[in-house]
Amino acid sequence: MNNRSHLNWRPTADIQTLRQRAVIIADIRQFFALRNVLEVETPSLSNATVSDLHMRVFSTQFNDPMSPQQRTLYLQTSPEYAMKRLLCAGSGAIYQIAKAFRNEEAGKHHNPEFTMLEWYRPDFDHVQLMNELDELVQLIFGCEPSYRMTYQQAFKDYLSLDPLSTSLAELQKRGCTLGYEHICRDEQDKDTILQLLFSHEIEPKIGIQRPCFIYNFPASQAALARINLQDERVAERFELYYKGIELANGFHELANVHEQRQRFNADNDQRLAANLPPVTTDALFLAGLESGLPNCAGVAVGIDRLIMLALDKTKIAQVITFDYQNA
Repeated sequence: MNNRSHLNWRPTADIQTLRQRAVIIADIRQFFALRNVLEVETPSLSNATVSDLHMRVFSTQFNDPMSPQQRTLYLQTSPEYAMKRLLCAGSGAIYQIAKAFRNEEAGKHHNPEFTMLEWYRPDFDHVQLMNELDELVQLIFGCEPSYRMTYQQAFKDYLSLDPLSTSLAELQKRGCTLGYEHICRDEQDKDTILQLLFSHEIEPKIGIQRPCFIYNFPASQAALARINLQDERVAERFELYYKGIELANGFHELANVHEQRQRFNADNDQRLAANLPPVTTDALFLAGLESGLPNCAGVAVGIDRLIMLALDKTKIAQVITFDYQNA
């Protein structure tokens, strides 16, 4: 007997779920069509990649017929850099439903290849974009409007500590008392401990009955967001949570090319300190910023997670055609 007959060739999502998924994605497209937001496509393969210390990427070698040497190309972790180049070129408001790839964990809520919705709104700040994202999730989930709390308030409410002023020693001590001694005892980076405490002690408790926005993250976790002019300890960044799951990450976008270059350099310093190879910064993205990024806000939403919650499924594999194990 042919051993291939025992292979599970069937999709991980049933066909009815895939029909429901198609309806949700059509509703998302209609949401943006009604708001005159242009749908765009950008490459999945790029000549440069992200410098984030915690992001692992997929790369491949291209046998470039125009060059005697192979060229390294990277599968995008997000269409962010390319979409911002379109904004710099005058695209106006844009959105994209695209495949993204991250060479890291896989499980109930993760797949190394996933579908991302990303959109950018010129003349919006992060508060206005939270409002629009709230409208979208109410449409998809049929839920009540979201509630909001600052990152600082979330730590005060759930852990009785102030993440903006607590010392490293105090964070280490709290992490150890909560059972994370193996990580916190010797960890010298405050943000690593803060992220650990947030993901394990706060994230599972927020947005249970209705979606919850956490905003004004510490400036040290700004990523590509602007620093708040009224309080330089925080960045104009937000995340959206529902039923204990992170759904979105958004910024009032940093437009200052000099500050962006400094952040890339700081990332590479961190990578070297962690014995990781430095990443060549994306020169084309920086050139676009230098020409001028309009004042805008942008957000990335995990489509698979969104659909998983909307259809009351427990695993991402149940809402995608084939997960990485049988792709």
